[in-house]
Amino acid sequence: MRAIISNSHGPVLQEASKPVYGSDGVLVRVRAGSLNRIDLALMKGMTHGGLGGSGFPLGVEWAGEVVEVGGSVTRWAVGDRVMAAGGGAFAEFAVGSERQMYAVPEGVSFEQAACLPVSMQTMHDALSTNGKLAQGQTVLFQGASSGMGIMGMQAAKYLGAGMVIGSSTTQERRDRLKEFGADMVFDSRLPEWVSEVLEATNGRGVDLLIDFLAGPLVNDGLLATRIGGRMINIGRMAGESGEFNFDLHNMRRIKYIGASFRLRTPEEVAAVIEKASEALGPALKEGALRMPMDSVYPMEEAHKAFEKMAQNKHFGKIVISID
Repeated sequence: MRAIISNSHGPVLQEASKPVYGSDGVLVRVRAGSLNRIDLALMKGMTHGGLGGSGFPLGVEWAGEVVEVGGSVTRWAVGDRVMAAGGGAFAEFAVGSERQMYAVPEGVSFEQAACLPVSMQTMHDALSTNGKLAQGQTVLFQGASSGMGIMGMQAAKYLGAGMVIGSSTTQERRDRLKEFGADMVFDSRLPEWVSEVLEATNGRGVDLLIDFLAGPLVNDGLLATRIGGRMINIGRMAGESGEFNFDLHNMRRIKYIGASFRLRTPEEVAAVIEKASEALGPALKEGALRMPMDSVYPMEEAHKAFEKMAQNKHFGKIVISID
């Protein structure tokens, strides 16, 4: 099969062995895969939660159709259209786990479907399981113009949030955030952003802050979150370390929760996917959740897709079509 492989020259299209699946596995003919930020690290030969490494097909999010099923699989059949967060996405074939795939809704293309699983399960886990979002509560997405943020704002609205607030450092992106559920937007580079959030929440602060940035913005996040509120860390785009005001955290009694998937067991991940599918599956069918596609590249131009991701100038997802 053809696959986009990580080597010292970056992403390269070459022949690779078709993956092997077990009795509980599903072989999928991949039709599209979308890029995620972690793909830039995997491209350099790094590993991520057991995925990646030099010589392995890149990509962690795909959509396609089932072509073979293991002997113990009962949930899926040949011909089913499926999508999943899983390794080897940028190849003609990938292996899915029976409990870790979603059905592609009718009317949704493979390119669109490949943009959904990672953000859908991560955001439901952050908002509902860890964030304990309740009807009418206020949610702030720090770094909302990412694919995660775009999905998160829509999911928050669907799950009953009241005011949804999102940040971005560019005016063009802030303008677009309102298309995807943001009631208020702000520029996190401006020193007055905390005051703006407090004013919008009548001095109280937000109930829940979903943080994709971390770094030097964490302490301001503590100020923008209400007393007894929750902060869920998903990403660390602004820095993996920095000063943390322990006194402020303690005084405001804020729950600061990490939500990485990397050290979760397959059973734990399967439980997350089942919850997300049950809660957000109807929203997908209704069209209440959508992800803008910034661009679509053929496999032969995968290097252009990775270059665009590295430039961080896209809005929505970058997709590779697997023909």
